[in-house]
Amino acid sequence: MTHPLDRPIWSALTTRQQDLAEGGALARRYPTAITPFADMADMSAESFAALGKLVSGPEIAVLFTPDAVTAPEEFKVLLAETGEQLIGTPAEVTMSGVEPVTLGAADVAEMIALTELTKPGPFFARTHELGKFLGIRIDGKLVAMAGERMKPANYTEMTAICMHPDHRGRGYAQLLLGAVARQIVARGEIPFLHVFTDNISAIALYERQGMNIRRRLHVTVLQKRV
Repeated sequence: MTHPLDRPIWSALTTRQQDLAEGGALARRYPTAITPFADMADMSAESFAALGKLVSGPEIAVLFTPDAVTAPEEFKVLLAETGEQLIGTPAEVTMSGVEPVTLGAADVAEMIALTELTKPGPFFARTHELGKFLGIRIDGKLVAMAGERMKPANYTEMTAICMHPDHRGRGYAQLLLGAVARQIVARGEIPFLHVFTDNISAIALYERQGMNIRRRLHVTVLQKRV
């Protein structure tokens, strides 16, 4: 038995988020309007064939796996990096005069604009449907946000942690991390997150708030050859 966080995408799509899953026993993915994340039951030729049937045209499949992915010729590897998986409950932070607000469908355009500017990871028109997202507005403008994404077993991933460049260094990330984690823990779940291995500053921030690196995962982006 592997830990559910060793294959977080597969675990999520076969447990708490299975209602969102497209695919079947060998390969599954989220709807493309939500996120390009996908995974397979194993790395067999049959599972890769099943994944290939889910992906068409320019669509990509983003995998988080414990081992490096060796894809068959049917696929191009657009990215092969490593990421750190951190787990734990970040310390709560309070800030005078700044209060996180709940974000929803009416805020999607601003959420997409902020993520396109800051590049925390894929964020699409329906990504916000994966869980509760919180933001900070200054003078009415969305300048920071964080929320929930994958939900494998009794774990919930924190994601889209981003700040507008003009508002960095003010503690907004710590405030939002603590607030998102608080809502996860209140449901009896365990917070975790992912960050690329070379993002040293972000890892240091998360560790300062009390999270710990659980393991390293391989992040692979696949696209079918034309």
